[in-house]
Amino acid sequence: RVIDSRLEVRAVPVGPFQANCFLVRSGDDVVVVDPGAEPERIAALLDAWEAEPQAVVLTHAHVDHVGGVAGLVQRYGIPVYLHAADLPLYENAAEHGAMFGVPVEAPPMPDHWLEHGQSLSFGSIEFEVRHAPGHSPGGVVLVGDAEAFVGDCVFAGSIGRTDLPGGDTGTLLRAIREQILTLPPATTLYSGHGPATTVETEAESNPFVGRNARFG
Repeated sequence: RVIDSRLEVRAVPVGPFQANCFLVRSGDDVVVVDPGAEPERIAALLDAWEAEPQAVVLTHAHVDHVGGVAGLVQRYGIPVYLHAADLPLYENAAEHGAMFGVPVEAPPMPDHWLEHGQSLSFGSIEFEVRHAPGHSPGGVVLVGDAEAFVGDCVFAGSIGRTDLPGGDTGTLLRAIREQILTLPPATTLYSGHGPATTVETEAESNPFVGRNARFG
């Protein structure tokens, strides 16, 4: 039931919202997914790996997932990948942070746009991009070998909130069913908050999208 993967994944909860930043490594290749805050801490962990990342890839642009982008780009000069539908959120990250009393340095413009069906390659790290809106208009899932980085689409036993601007419950439920639960059952799902889970677990028991869903 275990799928082989070349990827080493380290989850780093950052900032006041404790959003998961993921350091993804394969050999000498490293990518940072969703650096939401604490860029100095993220950089220190990369230093411990003796690694320089090749890119920042964002599952979506809510402030708790992009607050550390500017610091990492300044340090490493690396490109940023984002779905274009989340650009308005991204451009207003500093303002959104101020609303929560969280200082956020405005992130630089993205260098590349993510699109559904796209294949990303960073040396030996490869992702398939799946557009999964509903939590935010430009939410994406990054599918690796035996894992998927699902942002705030789905959590262990729950789903992302849909009461923020651009959110829609029906859209999110459809995206989870079509873009996430269609992955192999043993696929590890790395969520934007909380512990990892699997496709099989959520397909069986998630109360919003599972086999005997009580909500949604």
